[in-house]
Amino acid sequence: MTFAGPSRGFTLIEMLVVLMIMGLFVGLVSTITRPDDRAVLRLEAERLSQLLDFAATEARLTGKSIAWTADESAYRFWRAGDDGAWIEIRDSELLRARTLPQGVAVSGFRVENMRPQGSMRLEFSPQGSSLAFTIAMSIGTESYAVTGSPVGDVRVVPGDGTNNGEAVLG
Repeated sequence: MTFAGPSRGFTLIEMLVVLMIMGLFVGLVSTITRPDDRAVLRLEAERLSQLLDFAATEARLTGKSIAWTADESAYRFWRAGDDGAWIEIRDSELLRARTLPQGVAVSGFRVENMRPQGSMRLEFSPQGSSLAFTIAMSIGTESYAVTGSPVGDVRVVPGDGTNNGEAVLG
């Protein structure tokens, strides 16, 4: 007779329990580390708000007009040259061209409660006076608006920046 000693190794059930626990842990970690769409949209709206505020300040400090232009999925900043021609800003890490994350779009643009006829374009003059504006950003059904007042206050508000059809600009 041969006697088998205590068996070594794991049973199939033990292996399945360990794999199930690992799967739950990986799922939990990936859910926690990946921000939801609303958080991504809010972050992008805050970034744009800060960049527009910076562009207005730089225009006042340098004495040269700065413009912001956008299409649905990207935006860039321009500086007026001495000859009046607009030159894309490429020498500033802050005012470089930016592509929006997947799904985030610039979905609306108003200046002084009027929709622009051409492309989305906002200019900041060295004199510091500017027009009130609203830039709507969206992802799916969620939206935030970056609003600017004529006195230079730029902030982010939930929604598309309208209140009963009128732009919220203050």
